[in-house]
This record gives sequence, C-alpha cells and structure tokens, in this order.
Amino acid sequence: MSFEITQEFYEELIEAIEQENTEKIQKSLHNLRPADISSMMDEMDTEQCIFLIHLLPFEVSAEILSNLDEDTRTEFLRNFRADEIAQWIDYTDSDDAADLLNEMPLKLREEILAHVDFEKAGYITDLLHYEEDSAGGLMAKELIRANVNWTVVQAIDEIRRQAEKVEKIYSLYVVNDRNVLLGRVSLKKIILASDGVRIKDIYDESVISVKTYEDEDDIADLMRKYDLEAVPVVNARQELMGRITIDDIVDVITEKAELDRQLMAGISEDIEEDDSVWTLTRARLPWLIVGMAGGLLGARFIGFFEADLAMLPAMAFFIPLITATGGNVGIQSSSIILQSLATKSSFMRDNYLSRMIKVLLVAIINGLVIGLIVFAFTFVLDISIKLAFTVSAALFFVVLLASFMGTITPLILDKMNINPAVASGPFITTANDLLGLAVYFTIAHFLFGF
Repeated sequence: MSFEITQEFYEELIEAIEQENTEKIQKSLHNLRPADISSMMDEMDTEQCIFLIHLLPFEVSAEILSNLDEDTRTEFLRNFRADEIAQWIDYTDSDDAADLLNEMPLKLREEILAHVDFEKAGYITDLLHYEEDSAGGLMAKELIRANVNWTVVQAIDEIRRQAEKVEKIYSLYVVNDRNVLLGRVSLKKIILASDGVRIKDIYDESVISVKTYEDEDDIADLMRKYDLEAVPVVNARQELMGRITIDDIVDVITEKAELDRQLMAGISEDIEEDDSVWTLTRARLPWLIVGMAGGLLGARFIGFFEADLAMLPAMAFFIPLITATGGNVGIQSSSIILQSLATKSSFMRDNYLSRMIKVLLVAIINGLVIGLIVFAFTFVLDISIKLAFTVSAALFFVVLLASFMGTITPLILDKMNINPAVASGPFITTANDLLGLAVYFTIAHFLFGF
C-alpha cells in the first residue's frame, strides 16, 4: 500500500528542513519511495533540495535525481562539482545517466565522465551518440548476455556477477562469439535446466528486437502489441547493443499522450505550468487567433442573414445550440480517429468505404435522436412547428457533416505527414461552426421563403 503525501505532511517536512531537524526528516521519509520524494522536491527551492539530498544514500538520491523535473534538476545540479555529480551517475542506469548529461554543457559533461566508473562512462558515451527519441537514445547498456556455447552454470555465474549492475532481469540474451543476437532464454528455463545443459539447447530463437535508429513511437507500439517487458536493441550488423525496458516506454507513451492532449486543446508546443509567460503565450496564442478568426467569420456569415433574423428573431435563440452540437460531434469523431491512428487499428487497414459507412450510420442515428429531442422540446415550449422542424433538421445535417469532418480531416493530415492531433481542437470546431450556421440558415431560408 502506497503512502499518501498530504499538504500537511509536506508542510511538516518543509518545517523540519528549515529547522535542520535531521531525525524528523529521516523518519518522515522512511515510508516514501524515491519517486514520491522527487515529486516533493519539484516544489521545493534549491537550498531545501540540497539539504534533503545530503541526508539520503547515494543509490536513493540517484533515483530521485532521475525522476526530478528537468528544470528543477538543472538548477539543483548547478550547486555541485563534477566529481560530486559523478557519484550519483555511478548509481544511475546508463540510459537515465545519458539523459541527465545531455542537459549539461559539453565541458561539464566531459568533467563528470572523467570521474565516473570506466565501464559506466563507456556505456554513457556510446548512448550520447544517438538521437534522444530513437531506440539507441532509449536503451540502457546494462543487460545480461549469455554466449550460445555456455553451460547453464556459466550463465548463472554471469547473472550473479551482473546482479548489482542490472536492476531488472527478465531474461538472458543469447549471442555468438561476435556478439550477434541469436535469441533469448528465460530465467525459468535456466533455473529448471541441469547444470551441464548448454544454452544452445534451451534458448528461444524467436526474439523480437529493434534497430538503434528506430523511432520511439514505433517501439512503444511494438511493445504494447506484443506485451513485452523488455526488447533488445541491435545495430545494422545484428550485434546486441542494449535493451529497452517497459518503464522507459511508459515515459514515452505518457509524453506523447500529454503532447496530443495539448494539441487537441490548441496548444502548439510541449509546455509546463511553470514555463515562462512568453513560452505559455506563444504556445497558446496561435490557435486562439484561429478560433477568433472563425468567430469573426461566423459573425460575418450571420450578417448575411440579418434580414432573415429580423423577420424571425426566434431563430437567433438556437444559434448556440447549432454551433455547440457541431463542435462536440466533430471532437468526438476526430478523437476516435486519432485513437485508431495512434494504435494502427483496423480502421487504418480495412476497407475505407465500409468504415465510412459505419461512421455515417452512427451519425444518422445520433442525428435522428438529437433532432427528435430538440423537436419535442421546442414543441413543448409552444414554438411554431415550422421553426421546430427547421432547428431539428439543421441539427440532423450538422451531426452528419460534423461527423464527416471530424473523421476525414485527421486522415488527410496524417497522409500529409502533419500531426493529426492539431485537427481535433479549434480547427474542426471552427469549421463545424461555419458549416452548422450555413446549414441552419439555408434550411430556414427555404422553409420560410425569406
């Protein structure tokens, strides 16, 4: 059962830090995991973070640093010398250490590596050459490999030798004398096999691997599809270079979900709440301007029908209903398509025509239900039958058009290699507002003979 961090607990911890009450601080942190401590340190000032970190063992503080927000960590590490930072690096997985060093100036990075364990420094240096969003940038060098000609006893000895360096052991990767990946062997088979059995007799050749240059999104899809806890990384010669574990992929999926959510809301950059005023404004303003332009176009469009509204002012009451329904339907439809694109579902593989027919049928049912509800509502309010029919018919066609727009726009943008998430926010809403108004006034124009 996890320990819940309350505001009262946090305030008591801050008070203990201010009073330098070491005993109380250590007692307070006893039940906390490193990730919990990182969350609290993200809210502390630098001096409080420094005092707290000095009270913790290096293996714990190293994990805390890995979990810290990048801005907090950068400001925090400015207060330490290269040799002090190197002590934390020695306790950090190579992939996390490479990410940490990538945030630092080149000179400081080299000074830190000079104080790091030689083997660990080599691992990190290798990883620094890869793009951050590639398999090479995600992988950790720490893993357990077994030569195909080894016996089970030799493999067990290797596990014991690497136990302190490799935190999570899912299986052993089997290689030949040239370090070419041949397959994998599970810990279960190692444990159950007799001592004299050779690895070549028990390993599984059907191992799924990725190349160092593959994109992180493709790797996330692969691990999710095949329910993998770890995947080996190989170079162009099929040599085993490292492995990617599920915790790294969870981070990738989380970051992508956050970015897509921001794009859907009309935020054009990956931002955080504590970013500068200029950064926040720059990320939010473009799509607000798009929305404003759409509103101005909508207002101008309504102006074309000023004479119609003058003859039947009650029509104006239903304008918000028309625009809101179109926007909501468009967002719903585009969200489903975005999910299909993200997971590469059958919608992207099967017959487009049959899928579009399905979208149309859903839209027809939704449009009929919404239209009938609104017709009944306007009838109860004693509004003229002709106006009630106008509003209901307009809503029906708005639902159809908005469903079509919400479905087709992300697909078109995806074909154009533009992130389709941008279509799910203000763009579709604005477009559906204009379409909805056009449908509404066109139907009214014909029915009332303006």
